Amino acid sequence: MAADSSAPVRIAGIDPGLNITGYGVVEAGPKGPRILEAGVIRGRGGKTIEQRLSRIFEGVESLIQAFHPRALALEEIYSHYQRPRTAILMGHARGVICLAAGRRDVPVVHYAATHVKKILTGSGRASKVQMQSAVQREFSLPSPPSPPDVADALALALCYYYLGLRTTQAVATTGSVRTVL
Repeated sequence: MAADSSAPVRIAGIDPGLNITGYGVVEAGPKGPRILEAGVIRGRGGKTIEQRLSRIFEGVESLIQAFHPRALALEEIYSHYQRPRTAILMGHARGVICLAAGRRDVPVVHYAATHVKKILTGSGRASKVQMQSAVQREFSLPSPPSPPDVADALALALCYYYLGLRTTQAVATTGSVRTVL
């Protein structure tokens, strides 16, 4: 998918999960970011892991087809070393999300949860409630986004808006190439 320079800049944020995958689509505008759509993709109804992954893939693919995001911000895997199985299962979910983005030529940017929390709240150890409140404040919402997976997805999109989008615009303006960590 070729980027249309006249099209609005849209960013998809995705918080992967086998049961509930949160998503949020944000559009960058002159007055700042605004939410176009947010919700969840439910993998829970699938009886097998293959069915769950298929539902996640189809949901993300549908989201990309509907909104044509410039980038997809995806939460990195974090699992305590005592729970390696959790990391492996989350890797499956992240894999099908990356596949859906790759099939539509949408670049995927990966952010650690602690980094996103630090950007939005000032603390890398912010709670789910603190994250929901931060997203509510950023978008001037009447109530916090729920479930927390939706708030996390919107936070990922905001992280790209604040870090990735501005860097991309600076690179386009100056013509220089740089890597952002």
